[in-house]
Amino acid sequence: MGYLAVEGGEEHNPILPIWQEMVVGVIAFGLLCFVLMKYVFPRMEQTFRARVEAIEGGLAKAEAAQAEANQLLAQYKQQLAEARTEAARIRDEARAEAVSIKNDIMAQAQEERDRIIATGTEQLAAERATIVRELRSEVGSLAVTLAGKIVGESLEDEARRRGTVERFLTDLEGAARS
Repeated sequence: MGYLAVEGGEEHNPILPIWQEMVVGVIAFGLLCFVLMKYVFPRMEQTFRARVEAIEGGLAKAEAAQAEANQLLAQYKQQLAEARTEAARIRDEARAEAVSIKNDIMAQAQEERDRIIATGTEQLAAERATIVRELRSEVGSLAVTLAGKIVGESLEDEARRRGTVERFLTDLEGAARS
């Protein structure tokens, strides 16, 4: 029973605290509250504010980055639309130029065709004239020889022969046209 004995010989009730321990506990608690309020809580408040500011700054930066990304997206879409419009314009110009080139080539081909036809016609006319001249002289010679045999006299005289041949050919041409 020695450990239950209290100073002064009284027995202490375990439910009721000792008042000296209570005073020391209250002083220690007050001292702890003072140290916490004076040094620890302000530091915690500063750390909390710094974290809040960092989070809010990060959110602001994220919002700014999002706004910039949206602006760049809109700018990209606008440039893409402009590029499509420009491509359509270039395509239309190329088509128009192709049609123009085709028309130019067709016109040049037609001119070349007309030139070739005209040259051919001129050559045919020249050859025809040459052939007609040759035939006239041959027909004239044959006609003079034949006429000389029929008439019985020589038509060798140049002036007579020419006049007779020209008359004969003129009569032939008139008969051919009729």
